[in-house]
Amino acid sequence: MEKKKIITRRKAIVTGLASLGGLLLAGCSKPLPPTYGNILRMGDALTYVAHRTLLPGQSLVKEYAHRDISSFPATGTTNPGDASKQFSSEDYANLHRDAFANWTLPIEGSVSRPGSYSLADLQKFPSRKQITRHTCEEGWTAIAEWTGVPLSTVLQSVGIKPRARYVCFYSYDGWIDCIDLLDAFHPQTILAYGMNGRNLPVPHGAPLRLRLETQIGYKSMKYLQKIVVTDEFVDTGDSGWAWYVGI
Repeated sequence: MEKKKIITRRKAIVTGLASLGGLLLAGCSKPLPPTYGNILRMGDALTYVAHRTLLPGQSLVKEYAHRDISSFPATGTTNPGDASKQFSSEDYANLHRDAFANWTLPIEGSVSRPGSYSLADLQKFPSRKQITRHTCEEGWTAIAEWTGVPLSTVLQSVGIKPRARYVCFYSYDGWIDCIDLLDAFHPQTILAYGMNGRNLPVPHGAPLRLRLETQIGYKSMKYLQKIVVTDEFVDTGDSGWAWYVGI
């Protein structure tokens, strides 16, 4: 865990209250999440604007000690290769069978040097360990230690182009989701290949998952298959989930 002086999110909220008041009175000039276009999503739009106004983009979430690590249930998909489930991936099953020896992560789109990264490639980058709290949309929380490479490091390696705006993630269990560059370059946004001192287990997203500590748990996508950097937002339709769920 990195030890350095940081601006806490609590302090940022206190010092930002006046700014939010001015924003609401003067009319919003901040960019809104790109998926919002009807009255049912206005509450989510307010959340996005409030968080982007109150919280400095690089302020860190709280990190914990090893003694705080707790049990951590696996929810949602726990094995995309399970053929007995409604959605299953034969490709994932084959990769799992070979202990992910042939797994690679393609990174493409609005980048200067598209390519594919094996686990060994990703582990050559400087790693980051962080003990953080996962806040699930179902109401429970858990604390775990994650080991991985900062997403920002990988994006810098492929050379994202100046016009790029979003980073989209595709998973073996059929999910597609995007984040903006402010979250993509957050110091605690990592591509995690380890959990609690061991390789990332299958129920928690092996061989690689996103850890997006500044948003609700479902944004930390498991079973990463591909990353695409885009100039425009990729709207996959109304999935029933908000695009931005900052905490």
